[in-house]
Amino acid sequence: MRGRTTGRAALALTGLLTALASAAVVVGAGIGARRGAWDFLAALGAAQWAVGAAAAALVLSVVGLVRGRRSRAAWALGLAGVALSAPVLWAGAQWQIAERIYPPINDISTDTADAPVFWDMPNPTDYPGRQVAEQQRAAYPDVVPLALPVAPARAFEQALALVRERGWTVVASAPDEGRIEATVESRLYGFVDEVAIRVRAQGAGSVVDLRSRSRLGRIDRGVNARRIRDFLAALKERAA
Repeated sequence: MRGRTTGRAALALTGLLTALASAAVVVGAGIGARRGAWDFLAALGAAQWAVGAAAAALVLSVVGLVRGRRSRAAWALGLAGVALSAPVLWAGAQWQIAERIYPPINDISTDTADAPVFWDMPNPTDYPGRQVAEQQRAAYPDVVPLALPVAPARAFEQALALVRERGWTVVASAPDEGRIEATVESRLYGFVDEVAIRVRAQGAGSVVDLRSRSRLGRIDRGVNARRIRDFLAALKERAA
């Protein structure tokens, strides 16, 4: 009986160790990418391996739970394995789902005909063009310029303050041009996105345009559109 209990606990322990390894790879890949030890493709490859390992860990942990339900050790190890593998699997699932439901574009602008220009970024390219604009409008019809009932100078001050509050890195601030450029880093892997904000006069108030693009890769999984929505909603509330 003791040997059977030990075997059941060993299965759950294997699941837990595999879950620990998957979580460690996810975190280690992010740290390495941030410190320049390897590029983002290597980090993504490691993350994909970690998701596969987490799936195996979940299966092992659940089987260990079922087979060792009368063993406290197997039960504790199995629960720990499930708890550690589930977040890695959830993140991987969210990543894959987002890749399928969002268009394969990574440059989003409130004004696709006359998008804000990145003058102070390493690669100051123009907005991609009509094909990307059509995909953007179909996927994100609510990403439009923001009209504010305040003077351009005041709108610029509020936008710049909001950029700093959000922890974005200000690359350029030109009040006379109504232009702000900033970068945003993802928390874990340090992927850099670039943001350009343009403030212009419109009647008695002002209009704010925002462009957000990923520096690397070809797909943003909706991140840039979400950033624009959140920022402009917060700016509108502040201006009101």
